[in-house]
Order: sequence, then structure tokens, then C-alpha cells
Amino acid sequence: MEVAEEAETETRALKPCLLRRNHSREQHGVAASCLEELRSKACDILAIDKSLAPVTLVLAEDGTIVDDDDYFLCLPSNTKFVALASNEKWAYSNSDGGTAWISQESFDVDETDSGGGLKWKNVARQLKEDLSSIILLSEEDLQVLIDVPCSDLAQELCQSCGTVQGLQNTLQQVLDQREEARQSKQLLELYLQALEKEGSVLSKQQESDAGFSDKMDAVDAGSNRKSSSGITLASQVLTALKEKPAPELSLSSRDLELVTKEDPKALAVALNWGLKKTETVQQACHQELSLRLQQVQSLRSLRSVSARRSSLPGEPREPKRARQEPT
Repeated sequence: MEVAEEAETETRALKPCLLRRNHSREQHGVAASCLEELRSKACDILAIDKSLAPVTLVLAEDGTIVDDDDYFLCLPSNTKFVALASNEKWAYSNSDGGTAWISQESFDVDETDSGGGLKWKNVARQLKEDLSSIILLSEEDLQVLIDVPCSDLAQELCQSCGTVQGLQNTLQQVLDQREEARQSKQLLELYLQALEKEGSVLSKQQESDAGFSDKMDAVDAGSNRKSSSGITLASQVLTALKEKPAPELSLSSRDLELVTKEDPKALAVALNWGLKKTETVQQACHQELSLRLQQVQSLRSLRSVSARRSSLPGEPREPKRARQEPT
């Protein structure tokens, strides 16, 4: 059994990645099959002292902590990572290679004001690396690619306009499916609310939940007011949680993971919600993230099976054409 597991580990595909230290512009290309292997290589290549372990790996673009192997496998090739020692905190580096370091919040503002053109190209390159990452995109990213002129997107992806038009149609379908799911959840919530008003069995549970939420709100307001400062979520994520119905459908998989890792009490204070509602939303985010990762893994499994069943290398097959009637 152990021999089989070792053989499986050896044959696991390697993912090319780019590594650098915090506050450094020097990057190193490495390949790893899992996070543990990437951490080990980071310590060796970047000369991180073992006394500064454990090493934390974050995405260079926004500081997202990557500590889940399934999420690591869903990232595109050549993703940029920053290796942080135990005494370090991530800081964003200007793309021009300068020495100015700014906070993540100000970076979000700059990206909104002047980085719109760069944003769609970054998302497009992610799709170019792995088309299944469509599932992991936020609704905002999906809409960005839909709004890009077909010719510009075709040039970025090195594809024909016809192929890119089909891709944009697929993106629109994914967006429509999430909206349909949101509307279905809203209808279900309205139906449950109607049952509660009619004095159904759910009314007792609703009263209990309301009383518990009021007590938690009072405790949070009096003793946990400072905990909102510990929230690491970006402002646009908090806005989506507050304003969007079924917010888990609007967020990217990276944001979903961050929401699930937040302390429920601190998040409840930041959103001005009761603890019960906050935990319910976090659970919905966790379920949506699990579903997307499962879909990505299924697509990749199907792709692998399809590749094994394809014909041996040789002359390319001519596409089948419909027989024409003699003139």
C-alpha cells in the first residue's frame, strides 16, 4: 500500500511557480507537486533560516494565503508566490519595480481607478493557462471579460474571433446561471418567511434565533467593538456580503476562502450582523467554494481521460464534413 502511495506521489504532475522573498524583486522559477514541496524548495532556494519556520506562502498579487493543496492545484501555472518567514508580513510591491510599498486597501483603490485595462488582461491570461478556471472567477471578473471587445480578447488569447465569441457566450451563461441560482434562493427565503408569518413550526425557531442574535449583538457591541479591525477582507468583499443577495455567488473562489477563514464574531461586528446570520453566510461560502473546486477537479479528470483515449501521434485527422449533394 505504501509503495502504491509513493508511486502516485512520484507521478503527480509538477506545477511551475515563481518564488520571491518579501520586499525583493528577484524571482526564482521552481516546480512542485504540492504546497509542502513548494515550502521546502522556498526555504532552500531563498535561504530562509529554519529558525524562522513555518514559512507561509501568499499570492504576490494580493497577499492571499495559500494553505490548501486543492486550491494550489487550481491555480494557473507560473503563479507568483511570496514566501514569508514567521516574523514577516506581506506587502504589495509596485509593478514598476520601485521601492514604494503600499497597503492592500490603497492598491484596491488604484486598481479600480487606473488598472481596468490591466485587470481584464490578467484574468484573460488566467483563462489561457487553464480554461476550467472560469468556475473560480467572481461575477465581476466574468463581466469584465464579457465587456472586452472581441477583437482585443482574441488578440490576447491568440485565438480567432469566432472562438472568442463562443468563449464570451459561455462566460455569459455562467453569469446567468449564478443569477438564476440567486433568484431561486431569494424565492426560497420569501417562502420560508411566509410560513413563519403564518405561525408554522418554523416560527418558534425564528423567535429563538432572533433572541440569541439580539443578545450576541449586545455583547459584541459592548466588548468586541475593536475586533472589526482584525478583519482582513477587502472593502469590496464586505460590500458584496452586505448588499448582494446570496453573496457567495458574486465572490471569486479566493474571496470565498478568505470569508470562511474569518472569525465569525469579528465578521459579525464588521457587517453589523447577528452571529447566527454571519455563520450561515460563512457556511454558504464554504459550500460554494467546495462545489467550485469539485467542478474544477471533475473537468480536469475528464480532460485527462480524454487525452489518454486520443489517438497516437501522427498525421492530423481531417475534420468530418457533411456530404454535399452532386450539382
